[in-house]
Amino acid sequence: MLTRQRQDLLLKLLGEKGSITVSEVKDMLSASESTIRRDITALDQEGKLVKVFGGAVAADQKVTTHEYTVAQKSELNLEEKRMIAKYAASLIEPEDFVYLDAGTTTAYMLDYIEESQVSFVTNAVAHAQRLAMRGLKVILAGGELKASTEAVVGSQAMQMLQNYHFTKGFFGTNGVTKKSGCTTPDINEAMIKRTAMGQCRESYVLCDSSKFDHVSAVTFAPFSGVKFLTNQRISGYEDCDNVEVVYNA
Repeated sequence: MLTRQRQDLLLKLLGEKGSITVSEVKDMLSASESTIRRDITALDQEGKLVKVFGGAVAADQKVTTHEYTVAQKSELNLEEKRMIAKYAASLIEPEDFVYLDAGTTTAYMLDYIEESQVSFVTNAVAHAQRLAMRGLKVILAGGELKASTEAVVGSQAMQMLQNYHFTKGFFGTNGVTKKSGCTTPDINEAMIKRTAMGQCRESYVLCDSSKFDHVSAVTFAPFSGVKFLTNQRISGYEDCDNVEVVYNA
């Protein structure tokens, strides 16, 4: 395939998805990672896309690559996160097998979980500790610990998650748009989220209203196919059946 043909296909994929990763595109275009990286660099220099860590996003997208630490995020939109977390916890039923993603909003769920006949798998060390202290059955994914988000990432964790079949999964996200779907700044965390979500019968993304219409570097889930739990009506998303506004009980 000629370079320009490959780059045109790359831009077409980007136009459809809003963001791409090198690893997912190389097989689609039958090219090596180094070739795709060169194409992305060239197209970035031409202003046709925005190069980000591990891939690219559409040129018209506002991209956030900065990631707050857990301590910093825990102070943001606290009441909204608690409201969403309380509702999410109420969705857990007896005998559920639950995946609990790392993150501050999913952490608040632990304050409201009432069911005891539930098993959990998580990639968050702090989540696992709190669940175990309550006497709940919990499995911690193994792999590399990422310091800033206190999440376990890497190929070991991904391989482990592929063996499970969850009834429900609860996930955090850094940004949400209809075009780019659910996004996060780090490709390693994105791969863990994507793998776990693929093993869930039902997937819920917990995101306060500030996350909508923001894009981080890497997409881990399309907009359709997941249920969003948020704290207020979002302009431009009123007609979306998969965006649910939750309220205090």
